[in-house]
Amino acid sequence: MLVAAFGDAGHAFPAFALARELKGRGHEVLVESWDRWQDAVEGEGLRFEPAQQYEVFPPPGPDTPQGQVVAQAAMALGRLMEEFRPDLAVCDILTRAPALAAEAAGVPVATLIPHVYPVMEHGKPMYSLGLAPPRTPLGRAGWRATMPVLEMGLRQGRRELNRTREQLGLAPEDRFHGGISRELALVATYPQLEYPRGWPQGTHVTGPLFFELPAEVVRIPDGDEPLVVVAPSTAQDPECRMLRAALQGLAGEGVRVLATTNGHEPEEPIEVPGNAVLVEWLSYSQAMAEADLVVSHGGHGTVCRALQAGAPVLVCPAAGDMSENGARVAWAGVGESLPRRLVSARGIRIAARRVMGDPRYRERAQQLALWSRQNDGAGKAAKLCEERARAGSSRHLG
Repeated sequence: MLVAAFGDAGHAFPAFALARELKGRGHEVLVESWDRWQDAVEGEGLRFEPAQQYEVFPPPGPDTPQGQVVAQAAMALGRLMEEFRPDLAVCDILTRAPALAAEAAGVPVATLIPHVYPVMEHGKPMYSLGLAPPRTPLGRAGWRATMPVLEMGLRQGRRELNRTREQLGLAPEDRFHGGISRELALVATYPQLEYPRGWPQGTHVTGPLFFELPAEVVRIPDGDEPLVVVAPSTAQDPECRMLRAALQGLAGEGVRVLATTNGHEPEEPIEVPGNAVLVEWLSYSQAMAEADLVVSHGGHGTVCRALQAGAPVLVCPAAGDMSENGARVAWAGVGESLPRRLVSARGIRIAARRVMGDPRYRERAQQLALWSRQNDGAGKAAKLCEERARAGSSRHLG
């Protein structure tokens, strides 16, 4: 099995969790990702291949320098496909080059989607806007009316993808979202965060795939007061605006606060109140198991870790799909989302009071924690990969 992952932690870690599970089931596994993760991957006993880094968002056109890099990277991976000869290539939704290289080599391809399903359905909001589904026929009609605008962008994306495919000698795609495998797409999220929809054949919601780097055990602040864990994004908000607001807003509350900078080194020092402990890095599995509330930017992996521990979430979106994750959190009843304009000491304080003061949020979060204990996302994803690899081998032999 080849498992290829984009380098941001939110994309890389679910891929590593899947690779580890596949190895544990007796398969030979090669992981391709950014070289920053080599030690972590090899620490799991997995073979590692450094990936060529290139821009993925916004998607570069095929005629731009960055777009040319995608095609060149796919061509360069041809030798790896020939030498390793995988029975299946599982590619993160943002890793276009290995998916194209696998297809060119005749290798079956599966897509790993490490967040909620990003394809809009008729009558539903566009993905990433962070809006809840409409509740009336008029609302559904309004969203259907936006489809022509969305499809203009999808057509452009399809044209650009097909120009890249042409460079690699691949037939053009006739569908939108051609970067998602029609044979097997693994949606690594909680089904409770997915809006009701019709699911394409070959697309499966597996549950989250969990992986974390080794971290020292941190001291949980002493006391009996509720514990709030503040876990900002590793990729956004380098000056720790949200972290500062949370520490200030919770300073006078009857809570304990365990917060992390997640590796950020802001120019201005961060003031830490007496009821808080601030660390550079922490184990989410350790800290969130004790949490009564998790405050975060809303990265999908952080949200899922909190819900795995049964802790409700306060999302303070920064960028990307964080607003979407916040909307799903609020819709599922496992927390609230605070608009960016309200992310301040006062805004976080009021929202935290609301979530911790209403037991329904925690009850619902604990229902998802129970579902997580009863449903192994990595195991389900690995089983689906095995079935797809066997089906591909059978067709090849036939």
